[in-house]
Amino acid sequence: MAAIAIEHWVQPSGAQVFLVQSHAIPMLDVQLDFDAGSRRDPVNQAGLASVTASLSGMGVLASPSRGEPALDENALGEAWADLGANFGAQASSDRMSFALRSLTYPDLLGKAIHLAARQLAEPAFPADIWQRERETMIAALKEANTRPATLAQRAFDQAVFGSHPYGYDMTEDSLKRIEVVHMAALHRQLIQPCRAKVTLVGALNRSQADALVTQLLARLPVDAKAAACPALPAVAEVAPLSRASEQRIAFDSAQAHVLLGQPGYKRSDPDFFALLVGNYILGGGGFVSRLTNEVREKRGLSYSVYSYFSPGLHAGAFAIGLQTRPDQADQALQVSREVLARFVTDGPTEAELQGAKDNLIGGFALRLDSNRKLLDNVTNIAWNGLPLDYLDHWTQRVQKITVADIKAAFQRKLQPDRMVTVVLGGAGAAR
Repeated sequence: MAAIAIEHWVQPSGAQVFLVQSHAIPMLDVQLDFDAGSRRDPVNQAGLASVTASLSGMGVLASPSRGEPALDENALGEAWADLGANFGAQASSDRMSFALRSLTYPDLLGKAIHLAARQLAEPAFPADIWQRERETMIAALKEANTRPATLAQRAFDQAVFGSHPYGYDMTEDSLKRIEVVHMAALHRQLIQPCRAKVTLVGALNRSQADALVTQLLARLPVDAKAAACPALPAVAEVAPLSRASEQRIAFDSAQAHVLLGQPGYKRSDPDFFALLVGNYILGGGGFVSRLTNEVREKRGLSYSVYSYFSPGLHAGAFAIGLQTRPDQADQALQVSREVLARFVTDGPTEAELQGAKDNLIGGFALRLDSNRKLLDNVTNIAWNGLPLDYLDHWTQRVQKITVADIKAAFQRKLQPDRMVTVVLGGAGAAR
């Protein structure tokens, strides 16, 4: 496989730029990432990052000095539709991301960059729109609270993460504490050129990319007095669990929802590849996983059972999840615990390891078969500080993993006797 050439440089503003030239079609994808995710939400304003990202696309301010009128949400939407391009934001646990997709025809791309720069730097955060959106979100939360999967996941996250922001839950009360002034303050503090990691994949060269990024970020405020980007407050790490806990939550549902897990590991952990391959064997490989074989195939206790790690800037959750008849929940949970404990103790077999490698390596090309997927992979490199040749050596890293590597990594990361258990459904009583 030909190497993927990722060009990287740092602009005078401090913005880090990552470029993959792809000239097959006249298309450009751009993503700007900032350390402005929900891990920075105040404890009593859970959801602030998410609503800030959402409201940033509901209109832009006027710029009298440039002769530019304000655009409300309808005018902004029509402007993007006229360009056949799109630009929007979303927030995850760790970052706030702004994504642009446009054709690279000169008469279109310049206009798209200009409009994206306005939306990025000068969101209007209209108070009347926020009142409307808040009521819509509160209604959606109330509806979500009728879903067993939502309630089970919420209880699990809170038990796994405790007081860490990864466990914060957006509620009606937290939304009522958020006003547009809070969104504007978050945007002003965290969406700055020196904090930007910008990834581009598409039909342009380095000089064009550099000029484009400069234009995209040009309207953002810069502290001329600061010699460097001011450091943001540190966010505490996720605390390990000191003991096992179990919640049985009564809920009138045909299926019981079962979750078992604990804090896992950070994305920067050197065990990443061993845990990636090992989890594929344990429960991430669908119908070929060990959990599926034991819980579904041998005993018919669940249609689907899975496991996953969700590493981030902090230790994301490790979880095993399944749904089953309420009267089978205890048996399914016990089998899952036994499979996990045996896997942590003994690791996989050589046959399981080879099957996982064959699938992961054989499917690697499908991770890169579009500009959008390639952008996702390069933003992963940019955000997590991975080597620029990370994708070139991905399959070799997987191929080198041994049974001993997986066994050692799982023993370092997982403690089956100190996990959180949540069973929601049937006539259980919380305990």
